Amino acid sequence: MKSLMEWFFTTLGAVVVIYYGVKLLLFTRMLYPKRWFPLPKSFFLSMGEWAVVTGASEGIGRQYALALAEQGMNVVIMSRTKVTLDKVAKEISETTHRMVKVVVVDFTKDNIFNDIEEELMYLDIGVLGTTYSLLCNIICLHMPNLQWGDHYQMQVIKTGCSFYCVPVNNVGMLPSVIPRRFLEEEDLDQIITGVINCNVKTMVKMCKIVLPGMENRRKGVIVNIASGIASIPFPLYSLYAASKIFVERFSQGLHAEYKDKGVIIQAVTPFGVSTRMVRYQQTNVAMLSPRDFVKSSMQYIRAGDKTYGSICHMFLGWLLNSIPLKILHTESVLHGLQEYVERKQEEKKSSSSVISEA
Repeated sequence: MKSLMEWFFTTLGAVVVIYYGVKLLLFTRMLYPKRWFPLPKSFFLSMGEWAVVTGASEGIGRQYALALAEQGMNVVIMSRTKVTLDKVAKEISETTHRMVKVVVVDFTKDNIFNDIEEELMYLDIGVLGTTYSLLCNIICLHMPNLQWGDHYQMQVIKTGCSFYCVPVNNVGMLPSVIPRRFLEEEDLDQIITGVINCNVKTMVKMCKIVLPGMENRRKGVIVNIASGIASIPFPLYSLYAASKIFVERFSQGLHAEYKDKGVIIQAVTPFGVSTRMVRYQQTNVAMLSPRDFVKSSMQYIRAGDKTYGSICHMFLGWLLNSIPLKILHTESVLHGLQEYVERKQEEKKSSSSVISEA
């Protein structure tokens, strides 16, 4: 009996050591992405001629659009702010000499995808195999005089999707920077519709439109931006966090379905990135600039179906998952979080007003 118990605990110990040894090895790979997940110089361009980035007027989306154009791709940028999109398009075309297409669309609205799907239906999917994009065929058919470095635009009232090669679904909506209980939100019905349409429906619809072409060509990359706070049930941001965990799980499931067909589908789950969504907080080790984050996250494209996008955010994710939820969900912790964010927002407003007066 004693020898049986010794064998059991020895085996159990060996299994535990092997399990955590493998996890440690997988973790160390993330510290050296260029070594473990090397990308050929022509990797992105080999996926197709065009990239589409939603939410591209500023922040992470803008930087993805710039980065992909620097890799030699033409880009389609989507958002609802035409003036800002035009500025981004001009910047991209002048600095990279790639073609840029502007699509103005509000992703919080209902029924924005039917019209564009109908317009794309008449294009033969076989043509996509040679041009890598239905969008490229539209250019050839309707804009034959377009030159490299030009940018052009199409305002979309009821639609906001196109067929593309390397889509980055960055569009997102945070109801409030200040942490609030679910029922404390003003215009709650409108917020619910907006968050679901913007953070959930848009991503699913765009994946539905793009995947047939990628499957036929047996190559493509889809990057869906989720959020680090979706790592756990996150009170006071419950609706936003829940919408982003959908992005993560949907992307992971889709990747498992289509990875054998040459399609990479990845959820990127950042924590702090200094964008308008978080009122442009001061950058530091944990709060990265959009440029630094995108540069880092693109190194992890081949790292699997989910990445935090940077080493510091990976540590934050590990730390957040290590703290018991019973502690994180206590009233004192939630109240402290609320007070901290409110104080930070007040400090930022005060500093802004001082600068304005000066």
